[in-house]
Amino acid sequence: MSSEKPFEFTKENIDLYLNAVAKEYRKRVGKGMPAELILIGGASVLINYGFRNATTDVDAVIEAASSMKDAINAVGDRMGLPNGWLNADFRQTASYSPKLAEVSVYYRTFSNVVRVRTVSAEYLIAMKLRAERRYKNDLSDVVGILMEHWKRGTPITMEQIHRAVTELYGSWETLPELSRQFIQNTISSGQIETLYARVVEGERQNRELLLTFEQQYPGVMTDKNVDVIADTLQQKADRASVRAQLQELKEKQRQMEHPPCP
Repeated sequence: MSSEKPFEFTKENIDLYLNAVAKEYRKRVGKGMPAELILIGGASVLINYGFRNATTDVDAVIEAASSMKDAINAVGDRMGLPNGWLNADFRQTASYSPKLAEVSVYYRTFSNVVRVRTVSAEYLIAMKLRAERRYKNDLSDVVGILMEHWKRGTPITMEQIHRAVTELYGSWETLPELSRQFIQNTISSGQIETLYARVVEGERQNRELLLTFEQQYPGVMTDKNVDVIADTLQQKADRASVRAQLQELKEKQRQMEHPPCP
């Protein structure tokens, strides 16, 4: 994690960069080698929903000639984008499934050569639950998607989510236990909008705790231990909060027992 403000892709600029990649790719390979991008994660959220403003990179399943990587790098260099701004690293994560090609939906074709698809609704929820990164936007994205579909009059049911998880990953038990508890509690709560604000704030606090930890102990945190570190830091923060509240109560009680002299 870094204290510097990261570059942000938004609903307004993401098509601009995808179009630039398509033009660069077509210039390199012509019209005879079409490519397909399946956008997932934050990029898919931006395109399909309105509750989130930005994402820091564009994750995708990329099916294209090898020149696509060169096209992506060329556009990044020309337009001042961060390294890896459009990447297929997602394939190496637990959230990837070869079934994504079947459940994705058409979005747009750029320069008549790059076809773009996205993932939405219960399938995007399934992917976010599988990732379950409490320091990212995974859980707030889950609640945000539920919230928008509820407002649209097309609520997503527990049955739909269960079916999507099974279709993508084989069984419900492939989800982390905390994710299963989270989605079940969220669906049954009936307080989606209230929960959304709470989850967003919780993720913000987790990011701040991790940033402070990284500054104090540089080089210790990795992708493999970040969840354990986040949990430990949050537990310490919760205990500190409880102690502060108890101290405040004791102080109020002391003032009531020993009011100041008039």
